[in-house]
This record gives sequence, C-alpha cells and structure tokens, in this order.
Amino acid sequence: MKIDFFSAKPYDKLFFDRLNQTYGFDIEYRETDLGSDIVNIIKDSKAICVFVNDKLTADVIEVLSQKGIKIIALRCAGFNNVDLEAAKKFNIAVCRVPAYSPEAVAEHAVAMLLTINRKTHKAYNRVREQNFSLDGLLGYNLFGKTVGVIGTGKIGKAFIKIMSGFGCKILAYDIFPDAQLLEKGLHYVPLEELLQKSDIISLHCPLTKENHYLINKETISFMKTGVTLINTSRGGLINTVDIIEALKNKQVKALCIDVYEQEENLFFRDLSSNIIDDDIIQRLMSFPNVLITAHQAFFTEEALTEIAQVTLDSISKLSENRMPENSPVMLT
Repeated sequence: MKIDFFSAKPYDKLFFDRLNQTYGFDIEYRETDLGSDIVNIIKDSKAICVFVNDKLTADVIEVLSQKGIKIIALRCAGFNNVDLEAAKKFNIAVCRVPAYSPEAVAEHAVAMLLTINRKTHKAYNRVREQNFSLDGLLGYNLFGKTVGVIGTGKIGKAFIKIMSGFGCKILAYDIFPDAQLLEKGLHYVPLEELLQKSDIISLHCPLTKENHYLINKETISFMKTGVTLINTSRGGLINTVDIIEALKNKQVKALCIDVYEQEENLFFRDLSSNIIDDDIIQRLMSFPNVLITAHQAFFTEEALTEIAQVTLDSISKLSENRMPENSPVMLT
C-alpha cells in the first residue's frame, strides 16, 4: 500500500522508515506542503500523511477522493486544517495522533517560561562575550505565583503537574473539566476569573471556530498588568495585532510562542538568507520580552517515535477496515 507523505523533513523520514519496517508501506516522501496547487501529483495512493501546515480544504479533499484516497492521517494532534465535513461527504477517514508524549510540549512550555523569566538566553550570550554583568537579567520566583491553564487535556495536565511542582497556585479553564483533576482538587474557574487572577497564562487547547482569537483585545483587558502569556498550541488562538499592542502598553510583560497564526509561510524552513516580508512577525521579534520558537515543542525522540507508531498503526488498521486503538477516527 502506498502512502503520499507531505511536508516531509529529514527527521520524519528517519522515524517513519524505522517504524515502517514492521508495516512495509510504500511511503512517497514529499517536501512540499499539500494544497490545491500540488494535490494532483498524487498517484496510486490510498492514504496521505499530513502535518499542521498542509491545507485540506473542501476542494483539495474532493480531488483526494477522485484520486482514490481513503485515509487522511494527521501526524499531529490538531485538525483545524482539515475540512471534516468535506471528508465526511467523500467518505474519507480522518485520524490523528492525540497524545504524542504530552510531556514534550508541556516541558517546552516550561522551558520557554523559565527562559523568558530568568533571561538565560541573554545571559548565555553575554558571558560568551565576557560580559558578566547582571543588569537587565532580573527575574521573579515562580514559587507562589498563580498560573492559569486554559485547556486541561493531556498536555495541559502534564503542564499543571510540572507547575505544581514549582509551588504555583493553579487555576484552570476548560469547557469540559477533567473529572480526575477535579477529584484531586484542581480549581476550575470561569475564563474571565482566570484571566483576572493569573500571573502566568498558558494555552493548551485545540483551535476551533469557537475559540479562534481567544486571546484578543477584550480578553487581554481582563488580564493582570504584567502577565506572562505562553502559547504552545495553535497560533490562531492569539490575535497577534492585539498582543503586539498589549506588549507596547506593557499590559503583557512577556510573551512565549511556539506557534504563530501565519507560520505556514515561515516555520520548518531555513530563511536565514531571505528577506521576510511578514511585518507582524518582524515586529514581534523586535521585542526583547518576546520569545519565539518555530513549532519545536513536540520535537523529542519520544514524541517522534510515538507519532510514527500511532500514525502507521492507524493507517494499517483502517486499510483493513479495523478501528485503531490509539487514534480516534473522526470520520469513517
């Protein structure tokens, strides 16, 4: 069975080839993103494997159906880039990897928080230049701070566990509160209360039509002056223009983002020799209190192994009209 694999990077090939020894699929790796301009390249495949920046619109999915594609396998947790109604219309199963090492993303969120707070990235560069001054490197203790966690799925739960270890007070918001966390005494509050009381806010939720631009001018106005905001989920959760204004007026003290709403034009590419014409990301990068990583939070050995294993297992079972055990099939 042939699989067309889009947005392929060298590390994808390394991990998928390693795990594919068990399954024996014929995988055609393509570096390009999947979109309307490239979908017709597919030939003789029954499944495609895509990532966060591949665009599976209704038009693309219609062509996939015409090409005989029966399975869309997302090697990520989010699925906002797939028109699920179109997939249902054309009877294409859509599966994903909902829980690839949630600790990887949670630990990266904490790493970003520690870096922006204690300014270790700046200290490292200073010392390499023989500058041992501490001026401008002042941080604050995490112990005793109130941390608001928006989204308490597997990644949010892992983040809560880590921050609890720092001695932080945790406030949580989720439209579906977790029963186990409630039993353990986690304090769920309305979103407005979380925004008002939190010193640090971390986003751990999928992007949906309902929560697009969850962080905007209005919700920012509820936040404490001097709040630190972290987003390792999806770029569309934050209105970037509004957050820039909040950084300028010092409502937001620091911003850590591993995702960006226009990242498909930037992330996963080496653009060091290019002129980037995205004025918004350039403005963000000009702030000394903004830390940006390029969708790196998932990037660990454990996570990549899990992604490859679950994705290939799901495709294998779906091709045999069986339901995968570790990956929810959203449409069949």
